[in-house]
Amino acid sequence: MKYGGALVAGGLLTGCTGGDSESTPTGAAAEATTGEPVTATPADAAAETTAESTESGSYEACLSPAGCVEFAEPPGSVLTILPHHADMATAAGHGDAVDAMLYNPGYNGTIWSKFLERLPGVSVEWADLPGEWNPSKEFLYELDADLHLDDPAYMTTMDAWTAGDITEVTENVGPWFGNTFSNANKQPPGEWAEGYEYYTLWEIFERVAQVFRAEERYTALKRVHDEMLSTVESNLPSEDERPSVAMIILSQAEDSMWVYALNGPGFLTAHTRPLGATDVFADVETESTVGYEGLLEADPDVILCLAGMSDQRHVSKTRERFEDDPTAQSVSAVEDERIYTQGGRNQGPLMNLFQTEMAAKQLYPEQFGEWPTYTEGPYPEIPPEEQLFDRERVADIVTGAT
Repeated sequence: MKYGGALVAGGLLTGCTGGDSESTPTGAAAEATTGEPVTATPADAAAETTAESTESGSYEACLSPAGCVEFAEPPGSVLTILPHHADMATAAGHGDAVDAMLYNPGYNGTIWSKFLERLPGVSVEWADLPGEWNPSKEFLYELDADLHLDDPAYMTTMDAWTAGDITEVTENVGPWFGNTFSNANKQPPGEWAEGYEYYTLWEIFERVAQVFRAEERYTALKRVHDEMLSTVESNLPSEDERPSVAMIILSQAEDSMWVYALNGPGFLTAHTRPLGATDVFADVETESTVGYEGLLEADPDVILCLAGMSDQRHVSKTRERFEDDPTAQSVSAVEDERIYTQGGRNQGPLMNLFQTEMAAKQLYPEQFGEWPTYTEGPYPEIPPEEQLFDRERVADIVTGAT
C-alpha cells in the first residue's frame, strides 16, 4: 500500500490538498480527558467530503487532525483505540481489517455482538484482539498495521506517547486517520488544540468510508439513519409532555453514581440529543458523581444506564440497588420501573442506529412502541412493524448484498 500525508509543526497534519481549512476549533474529549468546551463549527464540506483520486490511480481521504492521507488501495489491517472507528470499518464492509483494539476489546466485542445479533450476516470478533492501553511503540511496530484508524491527538493522552512518537510511527509503520475528540466537543491536549476540527458521527463515518472505498455503503446507511430520524422527530410529543431523564453509571460506592450529559454536543449523545428529553443533570458537570439524595432531588421520570448490557454494569444490578435503597426507591423512575439499559458509549454508525431506536422506545413508548424489559442476552427482538429501521436492509448494505 502507498500512503501520503506529512506531519507539520506542532503535531498537526496538513489539510486537504487544494484548499485551506480554517474552521474554528470545537473540541471533544474522550472519557479520560478533561477540558473546557468550545463552540462547534462544521468542517469545510467542500474541502473534506470527497476522497479524490489522483493521476496515479491512488486516492486520498481527509479528516482532522490527521489531514489528508493518500491510499493505493483500502487498508487490509488496521489498529483502533476505541470502538467507534471499528464500528465504522465494520459498517464499511471491512470489519475483518480490524486487527487490534487498544481499549478493552473483550468488553467492546461483547457489547457490539449483542446488537449485531440482529443484523443477519454481520458480526465482529473483537474479544480476542491484541490490545493494551498505553502500548509501547514496539507494539505498533510488531503489529505493522497498514493504517492506525485512530485519532493521533487522542493517542497522546497516553503517558507513553508524544507528538514525536506519532510522527515516527507515521513514517516507519503507517499513517493515522481518526477523530475521537468529537465525542463530546472538548479541547484536545496541548499542541493538538489549534486547528482541530469537530464532526458529527456520520461525518466521521463518511471519511472513514472513503478510506475503504465504501462511499456507496455510507450513502445507503446514512439514508437509513436520516429516514429514522425524520420519523422520530416528526412524532415527538410537545416539549411539555416529554420525560425528564438521568443518564448514569453506578459507582462502586454504595450510594453514588456518575452522571452523563443527555443532550450535550458530540457523538456520545448522537442517539439521545435528537429526542429532546429533559436532562435532570444538565447543570451538573458530565462524568461527575452525585449521591442518592441528589438523584431523589432531581427525580427523573426515566433512568438510562450506560453499559447496562455488560456484566459489571448490568442494568439488573442498578435496578436492585435502587429498589433496595430507602432513598432511591422513592425516585419516580424507580417507582414506575423505568430503568433502562444503554449500549456502547463510543458508538459508530451501526450502534447509533440501534441506540436511537432503543432510546426512542424507552423515552416515548406511546409514540414508538414499548421497549421490552431487558434482563440478559442480545438486543431484544422487536416486531417488524415496530422497528424504526429495517434490519435486513442494513445487513444487506453492510455485507454488500445490495
